[in-house]
Amino acid sequence: MRALALGLVISALLGATAFADDSVADGEKVFKKCAACHAVGEGAKNKVGPELNNLFGRVAGSHPDFNYSKAMVEAGAGGLVWTSETLHQYLVKPKDFVKGNKMSFPGLKEQEDIDNLVAYLSTFSTAPTADPAATPAQ
Repeated sequence: MRALALGLVISALLGATAFADDSVADGEKVFKKCAACHAVGEGAKNKVGPELNNLFGRVAGSHPDFNYSKAMVEAGAGGLVWTSETLHQYLVKPKDFVKGNKMSFPGLKEQEDIDNLVAYLSTFSTAPTADPAATPAQ
């Protein structure tokens, strides 16, 4: 009986890991929509948009050597920190989440794409993906 229970636990854990790996792989595919303007990974540099390494825990509008819109800088000054939660909200429709920001991307329509993209971006961050103190800009 214990062996069966242990087997079920191991199977569940392996399934969760495979799902997480699938989410990251699928997020890498979604990131191709972002790659014209953003970069991640070793050697990433700012493009039309800022590079996204260590995005989680970063105050909005604060990445060095990037010329942010006044709206994004003000959102950061107002307390916007990039977390899983705030990115999920932002990626639906960036222009609505931070009104006046200069990102031209219209947003992602599919919740699964957003989930997967956030999972992928989290692999390039050393900070936790969640910050309960973070408040989205309105």
